[in-house]
Amino acid sequence: MRLFNKLSILALAPAFFLPMACTDLLDEPLENVQRVEETDYTQTENMMLLVYGSYAQLNDLQWESFPTIALRGDDVNPAGDQQPLIQTDLFEYDRNFWLYNSTWLNLYSDIIYWHGAMEELMKYQEAGASAALTNQYIAEMKVMRSFELLILARLWGNILIPTSSQPRELYSVELSTYDEVMQHISDQMDEAIPALASVRPNQRTDIPGGVSRYTALAVKAMANLELKNFQAAADATGEIIAEGSFSLQDDYYQLFKIPGKLSGENLMELQYSDYGTPTGTVNRYLWDFFGPASWTPAVAGAGAGWGFWEPSATYIKFMLDRGERERLEATVLFTPDGIAQIKSDPAYATLPAWISNTSKDGDVFNNHPRYKFLSGKFYLPSKQLTPGRFTYGENKNMPVIRYSEVLLMHAEALTNGATSSAMTADQAVNAVRSRVGLGPLSGVTLDQVLDEKFAEFATEWGIRFNDLVRYGKTEPLNYEGRTYTEADRFLPYPLEQLDILPQLKEAQP
Repeated sequence: MRLFNKLSILALAPAFFLPMACTDLLDEPLENVQRVEETDYTQTENMMLLVYGSYAQLNDLQWESFPTIALRGDDVNPAGDQQPLIQTDLFEYDRNFWLYNSTWLNLYSDIIYWHGAMEELMKYQEAGASAALTNQYIAEMKVMRSFELLILARLWGNILIPTSSQPRELYSVELSTYDEVMQHISDQMDEAIPALASVRPNQRTDIPGGVSRYTALAVKAMANLELKNFQAAADATGEIIAEGSFSLQDDYYQLFKIPGKLSGENLMELQYSDYGTPTGTVNRYLWDFFGPASWTPAVAGAGAGWGFWEPSATYIKFMLDRGERERLEATVLFTPDGIAQIKSDPAYATLPAWISNTSKDGDVFNNHPRYKFLSGKFYLPSKQLTPGRFTYGENKNMPVIRYSEVLLMHAEALTNGATSSAMTADQAVNAVRSRVGLGPLSGVTLDQVLDEKFAEFATEWGIRFNDLVRYGKTEPLNYEGRTYTEADRFLPYPLEQLDILPQLKEAQP
């Protein structure tokens, strides 16, 4: 433990980004510099602590960041009592909302941490560590960094791109435009790809589920879709498809449960564990945010949650219109009041018999004033809890980038005019549809691809919102009293950051 503390670079980040930060802090010595300077870089085996720490930083997604990232589409609504979060979903933004600032801090702290880790790895390389290995680990951190830069840009548009682990240097960094950020990400992935392992993440033995060449290609494709460089997106996704070892997990429902951990479908995955023991150490996400405030679990004593994340009735009706069961059943947990709400629409007065407030694993979801529906993708059946563990969702992982997204990004690029020898748009879309028992389509259009992504990724990572705004197809966002305008695409910079960073204040209208 002492050795880890000597190598730790976590203290490099907070001084700049604490909500109550004073600019004087930028002139104070960094808290951990002396410890880093005392490190014996010839002990190259210790560099793995930096690598493990970097993955721990990625997995440490604070609960408040996810709703900030994933809200605003017509697939999900915030439940609960966080009124500014509810207003955010209505495109009424309060720059003083603590959630915005916390998300900003969380993401930028990660990025600065990874810069510090990369700088330290270079010192190990200079002291004799394997160049191939250190370059691989640095490349992995570039992928993590780039993915979170992509999230930051999707949230705030023009952002700062850190260039080192020194927070004070951000004073001299100019704001980068949205397109500049996306091009930077694409370029960074081009730098990283040659150094990365050419395996599925779950095939890695050193860091199971860690970043690989194909993770970087997926992030590159995401950035190039935003740039509307559709050929680059098709080339990146086509390389993943042509590799041949990725596949869709047969059971869509179980993909988001314990059987889906380290699935061959996942290109990036946040990992958590209770280590299979009834007591003791546990690393977990705060799944309580998504969990039921009132339920009757199949395993007596299983913990409840807050009920703050609710799939929309719009999504449910969309899926019913498509005749879907498997993805709807995996995405939405119904309460009796929710079922009654859907049936109150004459077009849905008769629902399929399988729709029930009891999950296929026997957990019963009761009525609660906070919500009508609950999120199935963030639900772990009580039967899958490790015996002796009762905290909601414990031991569950969170998929971030899936092969189905690669397939549908490929189809998206092709329907926008790109070419590919790896797979046709029809083949890509139909592979995703076949997994859930839907028939094939022929001559797929962009609208059909976006519909398939709506069905596949509802409530995940803001994919639906970003798909709609990317093409200006935003009419679906005007539902249940909402009115979306182009000015609503990006959040306002957090008030606390305007007080710290002059670039943001100058750019803010």
